[in-house]
Amino acid sequence: MELKLPALTVTVLGSSGSYATPENPCTSFLVRSATTSVLLDCGPGSTGPLQSYIDPADLTAIVISHCHPDHWIELPVLRNVFTYFHPVDRMPVYGTARTRTMDQAVHARHGDVSDPIDWTVIDESSEISIGDMEFSFSRTDHPVETLAVRIDAGGRSFAFSSDTGPGWQLESLGHGIDFVIHEASHLSDSEGLGIPHMSARQAGESARQAGAGRLALTHLMPGSDESAHLTEAAEAFGGPVVLAAPGSVFDISTPEK
Repeated sequence: MELKLPALTVTVLGSSGSYATPENPCTSFLVRSATTSVLLDCGPGSTGPLQSYIDPADLTAIVISHCHPDHWIELPVLRNVFTYFHPVDRMPVYGTARTRTMDQAVHARHGDVSDPIDWTVIDESSEISIGDMEFSFSRTDHPVETLAVRIDAGGRSFAFSSDTGPGWQLESLGHGIDFVIHEASHLSDSEGLGIPHMSARQAGESARQAGAGRLALTHLMPGSDESAHLTEAAEAFGGPVVLAAPGSVFDISTPEK
C-alpha cells in the first residue's frame, strides 16, 4: 500500500544563520504535501540531509527566497546532481532576478550538455502554483530583494519570513497562518543597531500580531544562546515557541490540540 503524506509538512534540512555549523547546514526546508515536494531555499550543505528524505530528482520544484549565498549557493551542486547522477530533464526553479543572474554566472557549462534548471523569475507580486501548493510572496526589509513566502495546501498554511529587518511584518502575508518559521538572528539587546535582521522578540511580536498559530525560529547566528532566543520570542508571541532545528519535521495537516 502506498503511504500517503499528510496535507502539509515542513522538514528542516538546515537553519543556521549566515554560515553553517558542524551540525547545522544553512537555510533549507523541504515542504511536502500529498502530491508535491518543494525545496524552499538551498543553503550550503543542504544536499546531504535532503537525500535522507527524498531522491533529489523527485523534487517537484525549488523556490529560492533571495540571492545571499547562505540561501541558494547549493543550487550549482544540485545542478550537478540533476545532470550527472540523478538525471532530470527540467527542474523548475523560482527565484529573484538577481539570484538567477548569480546562478548563471557560476554555471560551468560543458559542451553540449543542457542545463537541467528551468528558471522562472519571481517577485513580490508573483502568485504561482506548484503541484497542489499555492505560493504567494512579500518583499521583506533586507538589503537585497528578498521574498517572504506563504504556501497554502490542503486547507492549511505555512509561511517563511526569509531574512528581514523590523521594517517588514508577517501580516503582509495574511492573518492567521497556521505555522510560521521566522528568522530571529539576534536578541533584543542588539535592536536599534541597524542590523538588517529581526531579534527573537521582534519575531515573536510579528507572529503574534499576525495571529500565527505556531511559531518556530530560524537563522540564529552560530553560537547563539538558543534558550534566550526562545524565551524572548515566547514572551512576545504569547505562546510556546520552538527552534527550527535540523531534522525537525513539522506536521501542519491538522490544528494543534
